[in-house]
Amino acid sequence: MISPDPPHPADQPWPRKATLLAASSLTVMSGATIAPSLPAVADHFAATPDVALLTRLVLTVPALFIAICAPLAGLIIDRFGRKRMILGATLVYVVAGTSGAMLDTLYGILIGRALLGVAVAGIMTTATTLAGDYFDGPARARFMGLQASSMAFGGVVFIAVGGLAADLHWRGPFFVYLAALALIPAMALTLYEPQRPRPTPAHTGSTTPVSAPWGLVALLFGTQIFTFVAFYMIPVQLPFYLRELGVAEPRLAGLAIASGALVAAITSIGYARIRARLSPPTIVALSFALMAAAYAAIASAETFPAVLAALVFAGMGMGAIMPNLSLWLMSSAPPALRGRLIGGMTASVFLGQFLSPLLVQPVAGPFGLATAYAATAGALLLVAAGFAVHTLRRRNGS
Repeated sequence: MISPDPPHPADQPWPRKATLLAASSLTVMSGATIAPSLPAVADHFAATPDVALLTRLVLTVPALFIAICAPLAGLIIDRFGRKRMILGATLVYVVAGTSGAMLDTLYGILIGRALLGVAVAGIMTTATTLAGDYFDGPARARFMGLQASSMAFGGVVFIAVGGLAADLHWRGPFFVYLAALALIPAMALTLYEPQRPRPTPAHTGSTTPVSAPWGLVALLFGTQIFTFVAFYMIPVQLPFYLRELGVAEPRLAGLAIASGALVAAITSIGYARIRARLSPPTIVALSFALMAAAYAAIASAETFPAVLAALVFAGMGMGAIMPNLSLWLMSSAPPALRGRLIGGMTASVFLGQFLSPLLVQPVAGPFGLATAYAATAGALLLVAAGFAVHTLRRRNGS
């Protein structure tokens, strides 16, 4: 086992880095893998009432349980430690993820997906908190870029594999979750339990509890929720939108979603360089502007290549904003509260994912998916303008 004595933050051994990056990618696998099979799932359970909404919830119901459980996971790891949480959660992940391959009711599958969400809450909160524990300064910025990139690359791989598996049978993608078994021994061997500062600095005689910039925290949580409400229109709605355009093959839906994820991965690799030149609010404004342009282009697209071109801009926006919001929070979080605040950020990510179909479907149902994408583009542009105005006012000292 690798020594529990932590090395310098910039000198973590590569097996530890690789294990954390792979663990982070499991969160993407939890949803992206089955996205290409959603239309086939809807066809299989066509006799189930409200099948259109329930099928979309198969993808997003884990997000609800991640949103509920992530803050609790953050509290637990701050008080009782990180390593046992990530090991146990990964084992539950394998069992819950593969359950959809064996269950034959849509409601049964939804229960399995809910348990998967509980597992992901533990994995993602712990993996991101460990990144804050193991790294600092520029090394942390680089690692957060790598984490976002690995999640996006994971999306490319898992969506592509899921699309190929869905071509064979709609249950095929559920077997992909077995891959997480290989991570359990890697976690046991490479991860160490960091020392955790107590929430109250008793050694100084002070009784003042550690606090955080709660206004900024609330802004970041809200921005994260909005980001993923918008972003999750791609894996949840795009396969159905492509079917409206005459593109019905699951592998092509997987290719489209994976192409945006690939661009996001490439962008995230360069995040440290972007951050060295631009402030966090500026990065948010530019990211949302790129996503707005992408969604407007999707709304007007009439061919598969046009959708692919639009997803390039969506991927650029997501690749920049994902590490940006996490690093912005991590840089402002006191170490004693890090697990809880990262848990809140994780909850915000997945609350946005869960809310996405619930907010989009009332527009997409009566008015069509093109209108839904256009409306989301307008909302993204409005929020981008808000962050741009904030940046300009700070620059001008007003």
